[in-house]
Amino acid sequence: MRLIVTTFVGIVFGFLIGLSLTKKLNLPSSLVPSLDLSYIEDKNTGRSTQTLLNVWSSIRRNATSSSQAQSSNHTSKIWAPSNPRGAERLPPGIVEAESDLYLRRLWGKPSEDLTSKPKYLVTFTVSYDQKKNIDAAVKKFSENFTILLFHYDGRTTEWDEFEWSKRAIHVSARKQTKWWYAKRFLHPDIVAPYDYIFIWDEDLGVEHFNAEAMTKRRGDREVHKETEEKPGWCSDPRVPPCAAFVEIMAPVFSRNAWRCVWHMIQNDLVHGWGLDFALRKCVDPAHDKIGVVDSQWIIHQGVPSLGNQGESHNGKTPWQGVRERCRKEWTMFQSRLTSAENAYYKSIGYVN
Repeated sequence: MRLIVTTFVGIVFGFLIGLSLTKKLNLPSSLVPSLDLSYIEDKNTGRSTQTLLNVWSSIRRNATSSSQAQSSNHTSKIWAPSNPRGAERLPPGIVEAESDLYLRRLWGKPSEDLTSKPKYLVTFTVSYDQKKNIDAAVKKFSENFTILLFHYDGRTTEWDEFEWSKRAIHVSARKQTKWWYAKRFLHPDIVAPYDYIFIWDEDLGVEHFNAEAMTKRRGDREVHKETEEKPGWCSDPRVPPCAAFVEIMAPVFSRNAWRCVWHMIQNDLVHGWGLDFALRKCVDPAHDKIGVVDSQWIIHQGVPSLGNQGESHNGKTPWQGVRERCRKEWTMFQSRLTSAENAYYKSIGYVN
């Protein structure tokens, strides 16, 4: 009996010494060897093997909880304010702040997915009725362009009759405009890999257009930055529509310019009317940074296909309702922009 008690006390004492060393060395409890106490049993005192195992399990749980608490405390100490908002608790090395629209495989090594990385992005907001026009336009763009189609009529699978469509990206939402799509799917951090972003309508004639030539830097002789308009249209020859202006049916944005323009697009103003007059807010000097590439001219065919996606209301045809909404949005956008500028200047103590 004395031998058994002495043996038990020795085992417990040894375990406590081991546990103390484990805490000091910060070793995981899994490295502490499990004890087989099945051979110890004191029938006279009622201390069975199960009792000893219960004690052992309790000690192990406490050790595990302590280890987890230490691990949790260590993780909570990460705070990287340079990370994007909401990701401050992550180690900076794991943060991926930007993405892309490159299509990847479902197999193999990720590093071998991409044989090339397109430098430019072109988007068209389309209906299937304009398939011939879009087919002609897309064929003007090389493999150096990612093709993204926004489908406002809900028809996507039919486009597979074109081989290029199988490599394109298709996004579908019925009765939406290209600026609705752009605000929601072309966040600057998503399109960051692209040098230029083309955001085009579906009714453009591109017979005289060369996409690769469009992306090259050129001298002033190939770009006109000022023009003459009707008398009284321009209060200043360096402001829209005489300068710093391109219409919104076929704009091309640099990466940096798009980051600014995206933030200016209003969530609820889906037609984008008035946006072309405000693009100059995103570059300086605007009359020198915004222009029309004369050698790459296109034709706006003026097909009112999106306008017909409206609904008859109060005796007005669908396209009349859409056009009325466009004009209202233009007024609302101008009012918001003016109010925002006035509020900013007032906040810094500037009085005009």
